[in-house]
Amino acid sequence: MMMSDIAKDRTAHLLKKRGSVSSLSSHEFWRKEPRGRTKDSLSTVSYMDEPSQHEDASHLAVQMENTYQLGPTKHFPVVIVNHILKDVLTNYLQEEKYEPELCRQMTKTISEVIKAQVKDLMIPRYKLIVMVHIGQLTGQSILIGSRCLWDPKNDTFASYIFRNSSLFALANVYTVYFE
Repeated sequence: MMMSDIAKDRTAHLLKKRGSVSSLSSHEFWRKEPRGRTKDSLSTVSYMDEPSQHEDASHLAVQMENTYQLGPTKHFPVVIVNHILKDVLTNYLQEEKYEPELCRQMTKTISEVIKAQVKDLMIPRYKLIVMVHIGQLTGQSILIGSRCLWDPKNDTFASYIFRNSSLFALANVYTVYFE
């Protein structure tokens, strides 16, 4: 079975790309047998300690050492976050009437604003989850539940309910300590 020079060059290129280099040049790649047939074996050498371009980028990244800190140095300020929730919901929804499309967009906007303001408190090593629910106020009741797995010593939440004449809003901020 004879391979064309293009196929030989392509195979050599793929092997070099993977980090394997042929022991022969790409033109001497397939050794001729005495009867004029090509031999279908190829000897390669792989280099594991040669840095590739991908590894160079990872060496530039700063690698942090473990702190072995199992708890927060500063606990999450629930009272301050409750004030943030109250201010944001009041400012955005005080004069609003319930419109489904507007409220859908407002939940996204309000949750982003709350997340940004809570992040500005610069509490280290806490992951934030912000959820905002807005609904029409027509005399009905609603029950919203949430469950998660967390450490009650370090993880906490803040919640605020807002009402006006046509809508209600519930904002929750869950904070989970990241060890």
